[in-house]
Amino acid sequence: MANDIGLFEAMYTCRAMRRIKPDPVPPDVLKELIAAANQAPTASNQQHARWIVVRDVAVKKALADINRAAIVRNYGTAATAPPDPRAERGRSAFLWQAEHMEEIPALVVACLEFASPPVDTFVSGAGAGGSIWPAVQNLLLAARGLGLGAVPTTLPLADRTAAKTALELPAHVEPFCVIPVGYPMGRFGPVSRRPLDEVMRWDRWA
Repeated sequence: MANDIGLFEAMYTCRAMRRIKPDPVPPDVLKELIAAANQAPTASNQQHARWIVVRDVAVKKALADINRAAIVRNYGTAATAPPDPRAERGRSAFLWQAEHMEEIPALVVACLEFASPPVDTFVSGAGAGGSIWPAVQNLLLAARGLGLGAVPTTLPLADRTAAKTALELPAHVEPFCVIPVGYPMGRFGPVSRRPLDEVMRWDRWA
């Protein structure tokens, strides 16, 4: 089982780790991540979350190429640096991940398997998200407990046809995000978040 660092310590130090070492992660450790994700609840207890752990270089490169194309299309190659140093550090890590994604040892693709192909994958996906995101969070906390870096991203799925082709997904399986996983170059520590009085309301917005 994962190292018991304490649930709240894991939550309060679970940084978005985008800079990942190329060192391989043992298969048993990757299985432990999926086992933790598999404990999460799903709508009507359908248990229809599915996971593809991508280690094949060709498949990783296909997803990395989609990711880079999406960044160029949405953000350009030289966006103006944000004034906030924290935002600049995040942007730097974001671009590093884009340039090195195929070198990361494992890309975990979080999917849902439907009984039949959704009529509208975007709408169906938005409605079904409650069945996959709790599992993704379980995986992130398990990774933190094991000393692994991880962060979810949807950019490698920006071209859904190309991504599903690379992953050889059938029509009734939809990918929701990609989670690069590996040993982090940086260190875990306290995360910086807005204070509660900015994000919390009692009873109603006003």
